[in-house]
Amino acid sequence: MTRATSVWSRLIRHRSARWALAIIAILVVSAVIGPMLVSYGGSQQLDIVRLQNRPPSWAHPFGTDQYSRDLLTRVLLGARISLLIASLAVLLSMTIGTAYGLVAGYAGGAIDDIMMRVLDGFLSIPRVLLLIAILTLWNPVPLAGLIVLLGVTGWFGVSRLVRAETLAARTLDYVDAARALGAEDARILWRHLLPNVISPVIVAATLSVGNVIVLEAGLSFLGVGAREPTPSWGSIFIDGVDFFAGNWWVVLFPGIAIVATVLAFNVLGDALRDVLDPRQLDGARPAHDPAIATIDQD
Repeated sequence: MTRATSVWSRLIRHRSARWALAIIAILVVSAVIGPMLVSYGGSQQLDIVRLQNRPPSWAHPFGTDQYSRDLLTRVLLGARISLLIASLAVLLSMTIGTAYGLVAGYAGGAIDDIMMRVLDGFLSIPRVLLLIAILTLWNPVPLAGLIVLLGVTGWFGVSRLVRAETLAARTLDYVDAARALGAEDARILWRHLLPNVISPVIVAATLSVGNVIVLEAGLSFLGVGAREPTPSWGSIFIDGVDFFAGNWWVVLFPGIAIVATVLAFNVLGDALRDVLDPRQLDGARPAHDPAIATIDQD
């Protein structure tokens, strides 16, 4: 049984992971095909006089907002936007953080010291305040710009994690064997070190998806995140706050979507942390076993 198969088998047997994966699968399917099944556009005003602020009904299961827009359509479109922002931003931040941590940990010495002091400087700046400052000056921000900003401000923690793993892995026998066989530093990093430090990155990425969704929703709530006509969950939520007393459904349904998504990704991240622990893998080799990394003899 390969390590990947063993990890997946343990993940499926993990009770919390099963329902977390089920919720995430429902969200992804809803985000992909849901908007194709509804009859209205996300910004379409159906009837500003007769269909304004209508409670949930058979015709509009999630009700309508103060602009007579169908809330179910907007929540489904919001799932697509929020998940897209979170997944791409996390992919960018994990890529930058992993590369930075690998280089710092493998280089060591003065290069490592300089890179870590630069990282300490980045970590001293509160992420939320930095984002609010940038987005206030750059307003309105395009969706691609928001993804990039969330990505380039979210890699600091994972880089320290990868650096620590790399410092431990670079002294192992299989790395020395690769150097002795003439492998270049770039190939050692890519072929031998990266596969053996990727497990904590996967866990961190899973947990970060929920954090980015909450962060994007908060920024949209403050008016500096996704803006109309882009219906993210945060922008839908803020539409109903001023009318919460008589228009509770505009706040309730996107709020439930945010809470369920964040909870599912956090539970999945905790489950991955358990099953990716080499000591928990029945019959699997340890993460730093030389046999895992194939020595390149080119």
